[in-house]
Amino acid sequence: MKSKKIQRIQVAAVTLLVIAGLINYLDRSTLSIANKAISSEMHLSATQMGLLLSAFSLPYAFAQLPIGVMLDRFGARVMLGAGMLLWSLAQAGAGMVQTLNQFIMARLALGVGEGPQFPAGAKVLGDWFAIHERGRPTGIFVASSTIAPALAPPILTALMLSFGWRGMFLIMGLLGIAAALAWYAVYRDRRDVALEPSEVDYLSGVDRAENEDSQMTFAEWRSLFTKRTTWGMIFGWMGVIYMVFLYVTWLPAYLQQERGLSISQSGWILMIPFVGGTLGQLSSGVFADWLLARGMKPVTSRKWPICLGLVGAAAFTVPAAFTPNLTLAIVYLTLAMYFVNLASGGGWALVSVSAPRRLIASLGSIQNFGGYFGGSAAPLITGMVVDRTGSFVNALLISAAVSLAGALIYLFVVKDPITDPTPEGMANVAA
Repeated sequence: MKSKKIQRIQVAAVTLLVIAGLINYLDRSTLSIANKAISSEMHLSATQMGLLLSAFSLPYAFAQLPIGVMLDRFGARVMLGAGMLLWSLAQAGAGMVQTLNQFIMARLALGVGEGPQFPAGAKVLGDWFAIHERGRPTGIFVASSTIAPALAPPILTALMLSFGWRGMFLIMGLLGIAAALAWYAVYRDRRDVALEPSEVDYLSGVDRAENEDSQMTFAEWRSLFTKRTTWGMIFGWMGVIYMVFLYVTWLPAYLQQERGLSISQSGWILMIPFVGGTLGQLSSGVFADWLLARGMKPVTSRKWPICLGLVGAAAFTVPAAFTPNLTLAIVYLTLAMYFVNLASGGGWALVSVSAPRRLIASLGSIQNFGGYFGGSAAPLITGMVVDRTGSFVNALLISAAVSLAGALIYLFVVKDPITDPTPEGMANVAA
């Protein structure tokens, strides 16, 4: 039986993670929403805007590697709290920039600060939820990545029209600072909470390893790179992030430039595809837990939603690129967003069942590194394609191809969970 104390901790943890995730993705969306206003004021081309949009991703990607180690060593309370504080200061600073280079520096800092968000979430859920119940809270947590972009157009557009794009950045920065303080004040890592033996048994199950609460060593972290599953998750995740990042960064400009909508019109219509994405995130956890309950292995139950999602995202992105009808385009984009976020939710659910608990944050950060290392090219490639062709058609087709490649990688490469390294195996890794 799950104790009332565990239930309270679970509710508080998921609630705080969702709040952090909402602010995280609202902050990411500010540049997309203000794309036209910033480009006009600072005289930026589509390629320069693509560079600015991509400036977030590379530091975010490279920050993942040390952040995963630091999360497994120092815990999510400290690391996510510090990350939220840094990214919120960077967000506020972006409202005061005067040059493109200053803006790029603010986006670089934003990328580093936001690095702990999703690996920390994977670690928190791995700490406070039993393996058979992680799918649903994972879906709820990662749904913040689509709920926020759905809310972003009306909320951020209203802020921008009321206070200007600079005021919008400053207000969001202050909101993030308040959330960082709340996280640090309320959340506690599992190792800092006294648990009854029955509570430990409930969370860890009968297969609990004797050393699951020990600190991860560098040799163990390095050993993750020797695993087939790790590399499958790295390259497969690129297929997810490429399409997700293209839609998050360029969809407002696409609707305005390609479909002829005004800023206010696109602000409301943008909600529709992101609502579809939210449903995809939420259903991914339910689907994965349903497959697991029917006897499918944990890794396989998380892998199938990813493969199905990536194929579906590609299948609906192609007609969205070619249809001349605005209504049909929105329908196709909404379905594409549903499926790519079905895959996104499955990706983080996969992390939580693919490694020993003390290595979950490290594996999640390695996956995220690979995804964003490849996915960070999406905004820049899209900007270059739009500058050269005057259209988003080829950019959408490229994202569909990358999505299909990701599905094939997950299908054929990701097979088994990563087991606890044996002393003999660790000796070989260290040698």
